[in-house]
Amino acid sequence: MRYLRAAVLAALGICLSIAQTAAQDITLTARDGAVEISGTLLGFDGEFYRLDTIYGELTIDGTGVNCEGPACPNLTNFIAEVVISGASSMADVLMPALVEAFALRNGFSILRDRSRENVLLYELNNQQSGETVARFWINSSSTDEGFADLVANEANIAMSLREIRDSEAARGKDAGLGDLREDNRSRVLALSALVPITEAANPVRTISTLELAQVFAGKITNWSALGGADAPISLHLPGEGSGLLQAIEDELMAPVNLKFASDVLYYPRMSDLVRSVQFDPFAIGISGYELTGSARAIGLTGGCGHEINATRRGIKTEDYPLSAPMYLYIPALRQPKLVRDFLTYIRGDAAQMVIRRAGFVDQAGEEIAIDEQGARMVNAIRQIGESVAIEDVQQMVSELSSYRRLTTTFRFQIGASRLDAHSLSNVALLARRLERGEYDGRELVFVGFSDGSGGASANREVAKRRAEAVLEAVQTAAEAADIGQVSMRATGYGEALPIACDDSAWGRRVNRRVEVWLR
Repeated sequence: MRYLRAAVLAALGICLSIAQTAAQDITLTARDGAVEISGTLLGFDGEFYRLDTIYGELTIDGTGVNCEGPACPNLTNFIAEVVISGASSMADVLMPALVEAFALRNGFSILRDRSRENVLLYELNNQQSGETVARFWINSSSTDEGFADLVANEANIAMSLREIRDSEAARGKDAGLGDLREDNRSRVLALSALVPITEAANPVRTISTLELAQVFAGKITNWSALGGADAPISLHLPGEGSGLLQAIEDELMAPVNLKFASDVLYYPRMSDLVRSVQFDPFAIGISGYELTGSARAIGLTGGCGHEINATRRGIKTEDYPLSAPMYLYIPALRQPKLVRDFLTYIRGDAAQMVIRRAGFVDQAGEEIAIDEQGARMVNAIRQIGESVAIEDVQQMVSELSSYRRLTTTFRFQIGASRLDAHSLSNVALLARRLERGEYDGRELVFVGFSDGSGGASANREVAKRRAEAVLEAVQTAAEAADIGQVSMRATGYGEALPIACDDSAWGRRVNRRVEVWLR
């Protein structure tokens, strides 16, 4: 596969900004001739050279040096180039939509080249002069391949449907990409979810996460065990090695220590999976939220009565438990200015509308009044007398009744005090809104919730400490914000507002969260 990737890139004539001239030496000389450095050109972003020298890897300002050698870039007509590689569900629709919208917003004309399988080239041109200013190469493969390309210097940015593995991060660090697990090395581009799907006439309308895992592990093999027909269950999943399948392993199977059954059918293309399920009355599959097609999504439930369906708002707030954020991983290397402008654009409000129109769940902030959260309140009432005192629920409702919930939620890594990758991205997202003054004159309350595994008093204290940690992280990230214009505080309500049943590790993990309420 490594040789195949190299061959494809070579055949396309791609000049990566991180490996533009295939190990050719250059010499950089200071304008006054006092300093001279030779080495292998690793990249040029239009402003800075990146050189592999006897002193190690150096980044050198191009304005202060002259370049000699066959690999020296053209300084007059510099073309920003970027290769974005990875998950096909991001590469096929979402990323092209964003590149086109960015070009339109900045007045560039576009040339598209689909002559190579699974590779899309966008050439952005100045409309007045006709000169090419940038080339965006979008390589549609898999999450694994995206990270492999990044580590091998065959891509500048990786698209992923899961968090980076420790082994991948270690290889990236060894390759000079920095620590890809750091706060600013990953960002959530859009949101999706893992959605169980069946044929439209199947009578099973809900399934618990444990049952769903047991079905795909081959522990439950007949629909009658789920309230359906007396018929064997046919299992359908995304292709092996895909980021979506790995997300299913991480989010659904790993928490209950189960593996996929041997008779699962795997599909390299999600459209083929959905088509197979929608025409088979005894099939069940798992799809991305944006890819369910004509198959029917079934809701998730638990023994305590909670039920939730995959809706746009439920995914955005992460109330729907099987979330699947779509990540971009960006190494600690300088990108050309136009590429940096693109990365800034995709975090803005204009890009959120593009993401939503493309069928994905955006991250634009929405506010939800408490009277629009009836299902959550019903779940809280159901717990009264079991593990939650009625006074706790009454206090929570009374204190939050004049506030609106923001569609931004924070969670911590399992067994750790560090926020997970999605939540780290949410910290940056909320910090930018504060810096833009979106909440000036308002009050933000960071509200912590816990599972029910401890005593009520201890749970409230743990929940409050988590809320304080998130508040501190947001304040630290919002360096340019006038914090004095916004009132912010933290509180905790423990287990008073569960999202999922507390009878499983999966449910307890979902219930441990920090929400943001404002007025």
